Amino acid sequence: MTFSVWLSLLGACILISFTPGAGAINTMTNAINSGFRRSFWGILGQQAALLLHVIVVAAGVGLLVASSPIAFNVVRYGGAAYLVYLGVRLLLAKPDADTAPVDQRGREPFLSMFRRGLLVNLLNPKAIIFFLAFTPQFIRPDSPVLPQYMVFIGTVMAVDVLVMWFFFAAAAKSFRRFTRGARGQRIMNLTFGTLFIFVAVLLAFTH
Repeated sequence: MTFSVWLSLLGACILISFTPGAGAINTMTNAINSGFRRSFWGILGQQAALLLHVIVVAAGVGLLVASSPIAFNVVRYGGAAYLVYLGVRLLLAKPDADTAPVDQRGREPFLSMFRRGLLVNLLNPKAIIFFLAFTPQFIRPDSPVLPQYMVFIGTVMAVDVLVMWFFFAAAAKSFRRFTRGARGQRIMNLTFGTLFIFVAVLLAFTH
């Protein structure tokens, strides 16, 4: 991969990562509920999903999913259902500000945060379609493919980690004080729960 091609890839990755989506919502929710540092585990889960997407596309499975309406719809509606589940869970969550200080709340296990981040990004068939269209622009078949894929996924993941952690998670830090009270927690749960459901509707009904 030439330097000019890599610069194009870098610019595209930055624009894509800054586009709000389920991953950004999940990251901000984790940062508010569990803190800035702990939100990194959810981000790692999201990166694992991106890695799996690229592997699937490189292996040719992505083309099968993209060309099979049944397979595509199974993944699409499964992903939408999972986002609705996350949204409803937030909408029904009870505030706990009255029973614990903000710094002691939301001690969700690392594995749980990682798993949710993985599923949020993995159950998005449009990510497979995106990588099917996006990846060939930066991979030259007449050159060794493996090093190119390593540079590609390394750039994609590095940019996404930086944007998710130092932009979306950092932006959510300012809301932590707002959630000290029960009213603030209800508003945040309502806001992010609604956003999860909104993204699920877009995923399910936007073709």
